[in-house]
Amino acid sequence: MLKRVSFSIIFLSVSLIFSMISFGLSAQSRGDDPSVGGSSKKTGKTRTYKKARVLAPSTAKKIVKVVEALERQKTVKVPDPDPLNKGKFIEKEEDDPDYPKAKSILTELYNDRAELKSYDRSVMWNYWGYIYFVDENYDRAMWAYEQLLEEPEATQPLRTASLFTLAQLNLVKENWDRGIELIYQWMSEVENVTAQSHALLGQAYFQKGDFVKSRKSMEEAIRMAEEDEGYRPKENWYVLLAGCFVELKDKKIVSAAYALERQLEIFEILVNYYPKKIYFIQLAGTYSQMNREEDQLIALKAAYEKDFLDKEVEYIQLAQLLLLNKNPYWAAQVLVAGQNKKVIIEDKKTGEEKAIRVVKDTERNLKMLADSWRMAQEIDKAIPVLEQAAKLSKDGDTYVLLGNLYLFEDRLEDSIRAIENGLKKPKVKSRSQALLVLGQAHFELQNFEDAKKHFRAAARDKNKRIKKTANSWIKYAENEEIRVKNLALRRDFIQQAKKSPQT
Repeated sequence: MLKRVSFSIIFLSVSLIFSMISFGLSAQSRGDDPSVGGSSKKTGKTRTYKKARVLAPSTAKKIVKVVEALERQKTVKVPDPDPLNKGKFIEKEEDDPDYPKAKSILTELYNDRAELKSYDRSVMWNYWGYIYFVDENYDRAMWAYEQLLEEPEATQPLRTASLFTLAQLNLVKENWDRGIELIYQWMSEVENVTAQSHALLGQAYFQKGDFVKSRKSMEEAIRMAEEDEGYRPKENWYVLLAGCFVELKDKKIVSAAYALERQLEIFEILVNYYPKKIYFIQLAGTYSQMNREEDQLIALKAAYEKDFLDKEVEYIQLAQLLLLNKNPYWAAQVLVAGQNKKVIIEDKKTGEEKAIRVVKDTERNLKMLADSWRMAQEIDKAIPVLEQAAKLSKDGDTYVLLGNLYLFEDRLEDSIRAIENGLKKPKVKSRSQALLVLGQAHFELQNFEDAKKHFRAAARDKNKRIKKTANSWIKYAENEEIRVKNLALRRDFIQQAKKSPQT
C-alpha cells in the first residue's frame, strides 16, 4: 500500500499590474464534482472579474517596498565551481529577504484596511498569505487567502492563484473535502484547466480514500501533460496511479490480473523515464506475480548493472533466477559482487557507523556460491568456498560434497579427510552414499581393505540401487586387489631375475 502523499506548496508570484487597460472575463462554471457542495455549484449566474486593476498611489508605494524587502539579496563568497580555480572563491548573489520590514509595512496597510479600496486589500491579503506561509502559520495563511477571495474587486489572476494555493493549504491540513471543493472552484474560474490541477485532485482523492476518482484524475493528468501540454508527466503522478491500482485490487474493484497489467505498464514507464532502484524492484516483483521469470530476471539484472542493488535478498534472488535459467557463471559473479559490495550501517546502541558486506558469508550463501562455481565447471573456485561453508555447517552433507569435489580433482587424501569429517557429524543425508565415495577414494589410493570395508558398510543400506552399486564396487575392488598383487609379484620376479647371475 502506498504511503500518504506529502503535498508541496508552489506559490505563484503575482506581478503588480499598473496598466490603465481593463477588460472583463466571464467565469463559466465547469468541471464541477456533483459530490462536492460549496462555491463550485452552478448558480445560473455569471460572475465577472477584471484581469487588471490599478493600486492607489499610496498603496502602490508601500507594496513596492514590500516587494523590495522580500526580494532583497546579499553578496556571499562561495567556492569557484571551475576545477581550474580550486581553492578560490567567487562572489554570488543570494536571497536575503527582510521579513520584519515586509511585515511592518503590511501591518500599516492592515491597520488602514478600512480605508483601502477592495483591490488594494486583495493585494495586501495576498502578501500576508505568503508571509504566514513562510512562517509555517498555515491557518493564518489560509485565513488571509480566504479574505482575498471575499474582496469583490480582486482580479482574476489574484483569485485563481489564491484559490489554487488555498486548495493546497487545505490539503496540507488534511481538509480533503474543502481542498477538493476549492480545486473544482479554481477549475470553474480559469480559462485553461491544467494537468497539474488534475494531479492535485487525484492526490486529494487518494488521501481521502476514493481510489476510483483518484485513478480517473491521475489518468487525466497524465493524458493532458502528454497530449495537450506536451511535457513528460511527473514521476509521482505515475507512482500515485500505481498505488491506486494496488488499492483498487485489494478492494476487489478491479481484478488482480487487470491491476497487475496496468502496474506493469506504469513501472515500465518509470524505469525508462525515472530510472531508480525502487522502480526496477517493483517491476521485477510485478513480473514475478505474473509468473514471468525471464522478464523478472531481466529487470533485476538491469538494476544490478546500474549498481542499484544494496540488500542481500536482492543479490540472492538474482543469483537464484540466474541458476534457474542455467547461467551459473553469472550467478557466481553476482554473489561475489554482493560479497565485495559494502554498505554503511549505524549501530543502534553506540550510534557508530560501520561498513558491512551486503552478501554475508553464511553457510547458505557460501553453498550457493560453491554450487554456482561447480555448475560453471569452475571447480578450483568452488572448493575453497565449500571449505568455508563446511566449517560453518552443523550437518555433514557439506563435507561430503566437498569430498566429492576433491575426488573429482584427484585430491584423494583431502577427499578422505573431508568425508570422514562429514560422517562424524550427527546428521548426514545419505551416509551410505558418503561411504561409497569414501570407498572410491581409498580404492584410488589402492587401500583395498579400507575400500572394501566402506563398500560393505554401504551395501547394508536398504536402498536397492545403493546396495547394488556397493556390491559391484566390492567385486571390482577384490578383482583389482588381485590384479595389483599379481602385477606386484610379476614386477618382483622381473627384478629378481635381473639381479640373478647370468648362466
